[in-house]
Amino acid sequence: MDIINNAGIFIYPLAFCSIVAVFITIERLIALRPSRVMPVPLVDAFISGNLLGLAADRRSVAGRIACFYQERKPGAEALKAFTRVEVSRMERGVFLLEVVIGVAPLLGLLGTVTGLTKVFSGFSAETGLPDPGTFITGIALALNTTILGLAIAIPALAAHAYLLRRVESLAARIGLGVQALLQNKTD
Repeated sequence: MDIINNAGIFIYPLAFCSIVAVFITIERLIALRPSRVMPVPLVDAFISGNLLGLAADRRSVAGRIACFYQERKPGAEALKAFTRVEVSRMERGVFLLEVVIGVAPLLGLLGTVTGLTKVFSGFSAETGLPDPGTFITGIALALNTTILGLAIAIPALAAHAYLLRRVESLAARIGLGVQALLQNKTD
């Protein structure tokens, strides 16, 4: 608790960054579950390239692609464009993690500079010695904001890397399925 208490005014934007990172991470983990992207019944249908008789629903990414394919009978370019839109929807909000990754350490650095400014402004011109209270609070502010900024940015960086890799992996699977659909359509 001392870290939070000694972070000064910087605790509010740092807490906001932390809340955003946690919210986006949890929301994307839920949204990128296999049942929300490509449920098992659709995997087989996509791989075989045969969606006939499949009751596709719009609750999953692959389901929306299958509905688009079944209802509109699009050409190859239209289907690929629709697939790119659906894949971009899977990346929704992940850019906010990038913002947190950049902003949190900078807020920590700003707190560090502010704390050091407080330390150096507490030196007495007459004696050349610092005021102990000002010195302690300035150093505490400097160190605690740095710790908090990094403690927020590092997990956000790990979550960002994981989520991007997850989206890439799922997009590759969807791409293979769309390619199989197109191959089946031309045969």
